[in-house]
Amino acid sequence: MGTRLAHHLRGDRPVLALGRTLDHLPEGLGIERRSVDVSDVDATAAALRGCAVAYYFVHAMAGGDDFAERDREFARAFATAASNAGVERIVYLGGLGQGKLSKHLASRQEVGEILASGNVDTVELRAAVILGSGSISFEMLRYLTERLPAMVCPRWVDSVLCPLAEHDLLDYLEKAAAVPPGVYEIGGPDEVSYVDMMQAYARVRGLRRRRILRVPLLTPRLSAHWVDFVTPVDTSVSHSLIESLTNDVVVNDRAHTDAAFKVRPRGVSEALRLALDEQEERLEQTIFDQDGGLHDGVYVFRSGALLDLEARQDAQLDLQNCGGDLRWYGLAWAWRARILLGRLFGERLGLHHPTTLDRGEQVDWWTVREHGETVLVLATHRWFCGEAWLAYRTVTTPRSELQQVGALRAKGLPGWLYWRALWPIHLVVFRRMAERQAHRAHAIAASRNPPE
Repeated sequence: MGTRLAHHLRGDRPVLALGRTLDHLPEGLGIERRSVDVSDVDATAAALRGCAVAYYFVHAMAGGDDFAERDREFARAFATAASNAGVERIVYLGGLGQGKLSKHLASRQEVGEILASGNVDTVELRAAVILGSGSISFEMLRYLTERLPAMVCPRWVDSVLCPLAEHDLLDYLEKAAAVPPGVYEIGGPDEVSYVDMMQAYARVRGLRRRRILRVPLLTPRLSAHWVDFVTPVDTSVSHSLIESLTNDVVVNDRAHTDAAFKVRPRGVSEALRLALDEQEERLEQTIFDQDGGLHDGVYVFRSGALLDLEARQDAQLDLQNCGGDLRWYGLAWAWRARILLGRLFGERLGLHHPTTLDRGEQVDWWTVREHGETVLVLATHRWFCGEAWLAYRTVTTPRSELQQVGALRAKGLPGWLYWRALWPIHLVVFRRMAERQAHRAHAIAASRNPPE
């Protein structure tokens, strides 16, 4: 959320991002980054000097079972540092819940109390599940619903919560800089169970209704290991979250929050749809920065081939000739096999060569998402196995190279099985595709400049 908020705020005011390591901090125009250990009061105060509002997103759940004590230490240090630096306000994102709380939720609320006990005005926003890609709770929901048409679940799937769209949370966080200090409960208008939320995700994603069998004897600890088996989320965090799922986390004082913020949060279905749409937009904007592997439901393959400097321009010209011929992709036989496979699942993929590569133009079964002198990004929603992207760009640093990125956001169990079954083939095909593209560029360059 810190990264998303930094990009959300940077157009209106300068943003300073603090974290233990620079590599994990957001970057971009209007964002300054500094490395600091929040437990170091003097270093944190020096970094915060000149800041009006400090947003606190620190938690220690990934560090082990003693996270609650470390969270207390971090909160006390940050409250002191903010006061010493002259910060006017701290905004903290905590967790909803009342009564006997899990260790995780109790710690979240205790951190809010520690921050508010200092000399700096504090706004604590208490939320439940945040519906946005990258949120551990959302990713657990995504993987369970996508991969399991039927599942055995513990009693906590009937716990009630008020999920909140990530986009709405960003609005609350921005407005928190100007509301009276205090604790505010935030959440969407729908009170739903985890079962309701999984079925809503299935509807929005175009999947069949999930069959869910409840087993009362399946404890949170046992179900955590079951979630580990099905989903690739960080176990050090997911186990603490799963223990919290036995608590109902709903908004009890909506009028107090509505009067201060004037935000109208989205319902569950709209929030889920928005989360998936915004993930697509971010992926298309950052596709060349994506690491290979699985990240937030998206499988990414990176490959590349070296280019002679004189062939770089020809590679760029060759990208403009895409569409209408499977040989352009580099391995026509592999793509013919892929088209035949798709027909078994109702796909009807045809070839089409556009007159221009403007955004929105059709290239075979792809749609042009971005085209520039050195870049081509294609996307499709026509595959049975999910949404796919194919992107190329030419670069000169650190070396002259044609870079190729393929990505698939798998849809349902068929999408997951498709990727797993064809993963070894993709390893070979994607590498050969990039090599063929580079070979063709070198051939064009050689024909233009024949040896004397």
